[in-house]
Amino acid sequence: MSSSERRPPSVRRNRPSLKARLQNYLALHFHVLTSSLGLLGRMPLSTFMAAMVIGVALALPTMLHVSLSKVQSLGAAWQESAQISLFLRDTTSENGALALQSEVKGWSEISSVKYISAEQALEEFRQGSGLGDVIQMLDKNPLPAVLVVYPKLDQSTTLDTEVLLSKLRARPEVEQAQLDLEWVQRLHGLIDLANRAVLVFGLLLALAVLFVIGNTIRMAIQNRRDEIEVIKLIGGSNAFVRRPFLYSGVWYGLFGGLVAWLLVNVLLLLLDGPVQQLAALYGSDFALGLIGLDTTLLLLLAGPLLGLMGAWLVAGRRIRTIEPV
Repeated sequence: MSSSERRPPSVRRNRPSLKARLQNYLALHFHVLTSSLGLLGRMPLSTFMAAMVIGVALALPTMLHVSLSKVQSLGAAWQESAQISLFLRDTTSENGALALQSEVKGWSEISSVKYISAEQALEEFRQGSGLGDVIQMLDKNPLPAVLVVYPKLDQSTTLDTEVLLSKLRARPEVEQAQLDLEWVQRLHGLIDLANRAVLVFGLLLALAVLFVIGNTIRMAIQNRRDEIEVIKLIGGSNAFVRRPFLYSGVWYGLFGGLVAWLLVNVLLLLLDGPVQQLAALYGSDFALGLIGLDTTLLLLLAGPLLGLMGAWLVAGRRIRTIEPV
């Protein structure tokens, strides 16, 4: 006869099902979650100060990351409009320039080619510079004919554009070939370097957040030392005692993430007006805007995760050292 057959029917009927045990487990954690929030609510000033410190620590790398992302998207938009200016030799006739335009336009990596004659270039310069009287005093036109080459978007990466630029420079009709967005490529290099710096800066501040939360939890454990001794005296385990402090760390991290989200959005709103005015001077509609949904979710997840880690590193070790006398 098996053990289940020997067990009295009343014992088999009273054993809770898996669903009931799962419900009890979730109910217990929900109770600890809400009760830990209530404990923080009883100390509003200390909770607010801790959340502000955590929020400032999270806001600094978040602001740098958001700003660099905005600048990087602006640089990508400029990169898509890359163009190569081919300044033709004086010995190149108009028919030769048109023939070169037709040939280059047929290349697979070229989207379009615009021909600007020397006379058109001089007229555009006269209208744009306001030096019409000075230009009329010149004996001859000093400006060469130009072919403006627009690569296709899939050729706008740095490597492909440089290969195309070398290919165009090798043409005998071309005296000089200039990539008008070389400075954008340098900008991308600076942005990559800045992203690395933000990553290192963010890791250092994440360690600072762990330290702040860990120190806050350590003080909370010390203040509740007598209560912990009583709980252990009646049979409470270390895991049972540790659980509310872990949830307190999560709450601290969540509050800090919300503070960081608010601070960064306020800073972006304050800077958005001047940035739009500066961009308008260069004919751009660039705007900073607010934090995107992906950055918001990352911030609201990183805060509680750091809070949980900081509380875990401190609570377990401190609680194990407390034993009832």
